[in-house]
Amino acid sequence: MPLLAATPVEKMTGPYTRRWWALLVLCLSLLIVVMANTSLIVAAPAMTADLGLSSSDLQWVIDGYTVPYAALMLVLGSIGDKYSRRGALITGLVIFAGGSVMGSLVDETALVIAARAIMGVGAAVVMPATLSLLVAVFPKGERARAITAWTATSGLAIAVGPLVAGWLLEDHAWGSTFLVNVPIAVAAVVGALLLVPPSKAAGMGRIDYVGGLLSIVSVGSLVYASIEGPHFGWGAGPVAAAVVAGVGLVAFVAWELRHPHPMLDVRRFLLRPFSGSMLAVLFFFFGTYGAIYYATQFLQFVLGYGALETGVRLLPLAGAVFVGAAVTGKLTPKLGVRAMVGSGMVIGTVGVFLLVLIEKDSTYADFLAPMLLLGLAIGLSVSPATDTIMGSFPESELGVGGGANDTALELGGSLGIAVLGSLLGTAYRDELAGLVGDRLPAAALDTAQDSVGGGLAVAERLATNPAAGPRQAEALADAVNQAFAHGVATTSLVGGIIMAAGALIVIAVLPGRRSTRRGAAEKPAEARDAEYSDSAR
Repeated sequence: MPLLAATPVEKMTGPYTRRWWALLVLCLSLLIVVMANTSLIVAAPAMTADLGLSSSDLQWVIDGYTVPYAALMLVLGSIGDKYSRRGALITGLVIFAGGSVMGSLVDETALVIAARAIMGVGAAVVMPATLSLLVAVFPKGERARAITAWTATSGLAIAVGPLVAGWLLEDHAWGSTFLVNVPIAVAAVVGALLLVPPSKAAGMGRIDYVGGLLSIVSVGSLVYASIEGPHFGWGAGPVAAAVVAGVGLVAFVAWELRHPHPMLDVRRFLLRPFSGSMLAVLFFFFGTYGAIYYATQFLQFVLGYGALETGVRLLPLAGAVFVGAAVTGKLTPKLGVRAMVGSGMVIGTVGVFLLVLIEKDSTYADFLAPMLLLGLAIGLSVSPATDTIMGSFPESELGVGGGANDTALELGGSLGIAVLGSLLGTAYRDELAGLVGDRLPAAALDTAQDSVGGGLAVAERLATNPAAGPRQAEALADAVNQAFAHGVATTSLVGGIIMAAGALIVIAVLPGRRSTRRGAAEKPAEARDAEYSDSAR
């Protein structure tokens, strides 16, 4: 057997013998892409203190990664399909590692945001490449199991990111949380050359770059507006971005309907399994990413856990993901996609609703059940939804399929963090003003209202102020904790309602197992594709 994986998948006469080792490489690549966001959650306080970040600065350090990541996946997935899926994976890993090195070395806010944006571009190449290679390498009978492993890796990264970052921050500066990506990326590149076979679409034709540009403009503007508007006010910039996103989406749909070889055939949304699964991924990550985002802040700021302690306490979520993945692997073939995706969304919704019970005196035990339910929900629902999305695309468009799935995932997550984070901030500010607004100077109140971290910092300064003293500082810290707990409860109520509505929509859109089997038996995939294409023209 040759050392390098040199035989293209398209020229193999049987299943690739080292496909499970290849899956390990793909999952390793996925791991660092997801970890790049989750590790920053626990590194944010150290970065804020060192760089003097404002609330706006910190938001863009986080979302400088998200905007290019969400906007570019569809186009870069298509480019990988045409030229080389493995080449795209390796290129993305190199870009990602380069951005990580830059992020570890710079000490200015603008340069950190730039480094995060470079990492986001690399991630946008890596994510669709992992899914397209997975589907290309595995025979249809094994794809569901492989996608289940891929999904479980995403859940693992949610917990491993904060854990690794917390461990590094015990003895190192925040730059180490960037640098840790580099050896993993190098290992993944070497593994890709040794274990992942080359693959590309046969007879794909020219890439629809106009459609690709319209998708970049639409998604990028939507993500920008959803980040900037809820957090910092709907000024001219966010409103203009929202208008551009709407106009761009209409133009994208119109162009794709007329183009003979569209980048993303929007008629595919007429297929209920595809559209229902896309909605499931979008709604699901809206609720879960938002909930995990503010639950982690409560653990750090209100309960006072350090970075490493917070990471350790997120491990049950990862364990629950693996349990859910094991269950869905066994039950989906028997019960169908709607039953598993719907069950997962309902369980996730219950997990978010449980956070409504959070109070200032809540302990880690009050977060354990919600995190276990969210982890179980990820394991149950994301794998069958992703498998359905990828199964809706022909072999020549696997990168586009991966890009579509990952765009829904990242768009849902970024909207969840932005919208629910904004609701949390508003509820926290209003509650804190009612509790201590008449007892603090205006400047101190503004700082305390900016964030829970800012409120606790003001309390620390009061403790050393002879005019205030420890008693007033303790009263402010107690009010900050109470206000943030109120914000978590209020936001969880809204998030739970949105997730519940999403679950009902998804269950209504996804076809039942009986109708799915009947449709599959009546028509082959090519006939169904032709039918929805003809009916929409």
